[in-house]
Amino acid sequence: MKKGIALAIITAALLMTACGKGGEKTPDSQAPESTAAAQEKKERTEIADIADLAHDVKGEGVLTYDEYRAAELGSEVTIEAYLQAKHKLIDGKASLCTQDADGAYFVYKVPLTQEEYDALEVGQKLRVTGKKSEYSLEVEILDAKIEKLEGGRYFASPADVTELLGRNSLIDYQNLFVSFTDMTVEPAKEGSKDAILYKWDGSGKQGDDLYFHVSAGGRTYEFVVETDLCDSSSEVYKAAEQLKVGDKVYLEGFLYWYLGPSPQITAIEVQ
Repeated sequence: MKKGIALAIITAALLMTACGKGGEKTPDSQAPESTAAAQEKKERTEIADIADLAHDVKGEGVLTYDEYRAAELGSEVTIEAYLQAKHKLIDGKASLCTQDADGAYFVYKVPLTQEEYDALEVGQKLRVTGKKSEYSLEVEILDAKIEKLEGGRYFASPADVTELLGRNSLIDYQNLFVSFTDMTVEPAKEGSKDAILYKWDGSGKQGDDLYFHVSAGGRTYEFVVETDLCDSSSEVYKAAEQLKVGDKVYLEGFLYWYLGPSPQITAIEVQ
């Protein structure tokens, strides 16, 4: 993704808590904030937030996003980016969603102690060294080691990629924090009145990954609330369970890829 485009869509605003009810929209469509949300935003602003990453300096030997994209699969890479979300710590490993001014990096299953995991805070800058890999078209960093860096916090604003659904260029936004507007909830299965499935095939139960289908422009897409990222106690999981066929929704999440776009949703707002 070109730098000018990225800066235009991911600077100047703060990300609300991952797996919450909703995020920021354009000023003329933004709903009034709750007292709690306003207080949270105020507190984050007081932690030296970065409003513009145009002059963010990377350390020596650190790849730019374009250099990272050009690096060969299997090669060792070092990047610096800001933590936007962390997956659940399972068997001493946790995946991390990170982002800088030009793109996003998915860091797969980093070995961490519970103490190290708890100390990772959304917004902080990390240096990541590992092996560039690809799984079913999802580009990620494996066997990673991370280092926390000093500096301000950065909370990405969601890039609205609704108009790119169904286009090959959507893959250029892979792993970014994104949003989808004016989506319509479709039946979970053909002929069904239900809007959700527990597991992709409906074989699961409450507490498993939650799948649902939404449409835009005459095409239907499958989205997921991934429990490693937002478990069944989260607001977004509960909101997904209340979806009804025909609902118009605004969605936020991370643009994961599995043979095609498979967004991991962190916020749902019924419009």
